[in-house]
Amino acid sequence: MSSTSQKHRDFVAEPMGEKPVQCLAGIGETLGHRLEEKGFDKAYVVLGQFLVLKKDEELFKDWLKDTCSANAKQSRDCFGCLKEWCDAFL
Repeated sequence: MSSTSQKHRDFVAEPMGEKPVQCLAGIGETLGHRLEEKGFDKAYVVLGQFLVLKKDEELFKDWLKDTCSANAKQSRDCFGCLKEWCDAFL
């Protein structure tokens, strides 16, 4: 398994609650702002989209790219973060 960031580890260590979208691995200030502008202001709203896309990696990465112009690494990090969170809590 590839190494994960501290941000990733912190996120998957506990329930999501009302965490802002920037708490997701791969989502910094710029991408977070773009997501917020489209109504994805909380991590759980992005999780909802992730689940609607049936946790499909390619679909989710395409959605992130289209929605907030995430690059390959950013979308991969965000996908991995949400996938691991789901494995732990769902």
